[in-house]
Amino acid sequence: MARNCLECGKAFLGREDKKFCEAQCRSSYNNRIQRVRTKFIRDVNIILRRNRYILKQLNPKGKSKASRQLLLEKGFRFSYFTNEYITKAGKRYRFCYYQGYLELDNDYYALVERQEYVE
Repeated sequence: MARNCLECGKAFLGREDKKFCEAQCRSSYNNRIQRVRTKFIRDVNIILRRNRYILKQLNPKGKSKASRQLLLEKGFRFSYFTNEYITKAGKRYRFCYYQGYLELDNDYYALVERQEYVE
């Protein structure tokens, strides 16, 4: 019984459970499906890496301060971070990998590097 390849649409003969006319079509099909499935993850990782780069750029010595406006101008996206650390005093540090920030008064942020004692 002839069936059509899921990738190229060409008719082929073979086992009943065969879905592709050749290995290249099977590989192309699976790569395309995987690319669609992982697009969201790739996009989020791009944003996280950009956030980390911006923090590192503004915090070359490990501790500094920056305004919210400056971070936004550089393209920082506040809703994307890898983890949070809440101190005993209730302060909430957010991190993009090893670069972090803490919201201060008057739309300023303390920029820090992650320390080993931070989980």
